[in-house]
Amino acid sequence: MIDKSKFQNKSELFKFLKDNEKQLVSQKKFEMKKADAVSYIVHSVNEKDEAEKAADNVQYLLSKDKIKVRVIINTTKLLDSHDDVHIDGLWKKSIKELKLVYHLQEHLMKFDHVISDEVTASVKKMTWKEIGIDFDGQTEALIFDSEIEKARNPFMFEQYARGYVKNHSVGMRYVQLFLCINSNEAYYSSEKANWDKYINEVVNKDAAEDNGYFWAVTEAKLVEGSAVLMGSNWATPTQSVKESEPPRGTQYEGPAQPPALKSMFSKFNQLTKN
Repeated sequence: MIDKSKFQNKSELFKFLKDNEKQLVSQKKFEMKKADAVSYIVHSVNEKDEAEKAADNVQYLLSKDKIKVRVIINTTKLLDSHDDVHIDGLWKKSIKELKLVYHLQEHLMKFDHVISDEVTASVKKMTWKEIGIDFDGQTEALIFDSEIEKARNPFMFEQYARGYVKNHSVGMRYVQLFLCINSNEAYYSSEKANWDKYINEVVNKDAAEDNGYFWAVTEAKLVEGSAVLMGSNWATPTQSVKESEPPRGTQYEGPAQPPALKSMFSKFNQLTKN
């Protein structure tokens, strides 16, 4: 992140961004983006989301060895604390190429911070209202459906079971991004063209206009997704927490007879025939 306090005004900041654009892009592509709570802004999130509902069933969930969670790792069209706006489609290539992705605790690539490696990652168009955010329109949500074993990370198992995990963050590498600057000076003509192209997609447009610039991220490589206290993108709640379904074939699904009854009737038929 750029320390904006070093600049006396936006003109100085814009000039720095333009003059160092290539280096800044290279730096962003070299580093892995993850949560940064320094510029975290609290917004209104629907308190009646699915994570809250899990509290009604806490003791039942805690008694289980495995639970299944659906969490939103990232959303597009939101100006985040890294001055980034993720654009619809940025995960398209990465999701297709994905072979293994980790659901981590606070971005730490350590064995004791793995929440799950049984993860199905997907992208889904959702309304902001469905996510519990008071914005109009739609976003593309990066979703993790994760099977969480109590034995692997007991602490995070309990955090999810109790409905405490409210925020997530994506660990990613930038692939393609564009600097957008709101200036009519000829020096910034290409950056202004980028601004005009993407500004109307930004759901917190007022914040972008106040900032005067942002990075439009059009392609990124997914590395991991993490549970965090505060993410650079705050529109990333837990959607649901429930008991993990037993493997198919081990549960009675009806309307056929349960295995025990079926076996009993089979033995009875044999006896009556004899």
